[in-house]
Amino acid sequence: MENFEYFILARAVHVLSVVMWIGGVSFVTTVLLPALKKVPDEHKRIELFEQLEGKFAFQARLITLAAGISGFYMLYVLNAWHRYLDVQFWWLHLMTFIWLIFSLMLFVFEPLFLHRWYREQAAKDSAATFAWIHRMHIILLLLSLLATFGAVAGAHGYHF
Repeated sequence: MENFEYFILARAVHVLSVVMWIGGVSFVTTVLLPALKKVPDEHKRIELFEQLEGKFAFQARLITLAAGISGFYMLYVLNAWHRYLDVQFWWLHLMTFIWLIFSLMLFVFEPLFLHRWYREQAAKDSAATFAWIHRMHIILLLLSLLATFGAVAGAHGYHF
C-alpha cells in the first residue's frame, strides 16, 4: 500500500473519530445533562451520571486517541507543521487545542483528581455542580463545532 493510501485511511479514521467524539459530546451536552438536571433525587442523579459517563469515557478515550494519532500522521505525511505558523489555518490551531483539552481531561485530570472533585462538589451542591459541568460542555461543544466547520471548509480551500 502506498503512502497516499495510508493517508486516505488516516483521514477516514480521523473524520470517523471526530464524528463519534463530537457527536458524543453533543449528546452529553444537549440531551444527557439537561435530562439529569431534572432528576429530583440528587443521589440518583450523581449515580446515573457516573454510570453513563463512565461508559462513554472509555469510548471517548479510544476515539480521542485515534483522532490524535491520525491527525499527527496526516501532519507528518504532508509535512504540514508550518501551518501552525499561518493564521489562515486557525482551525488547525483550534482543533489541536480542543484535542489537547479533551486529552488532558480524559487521560490526566479525570483519573488524577477531577472524578474525586466532582463527587465532592456534587455532594455539597448537586444542582450547581451540574450547572457548571453543563456550561463547560456547552463551551467545549461550541468550540468543537467551530473547529469542525473551519477544518472542513479550510481543507477544501476556503479561507476565512
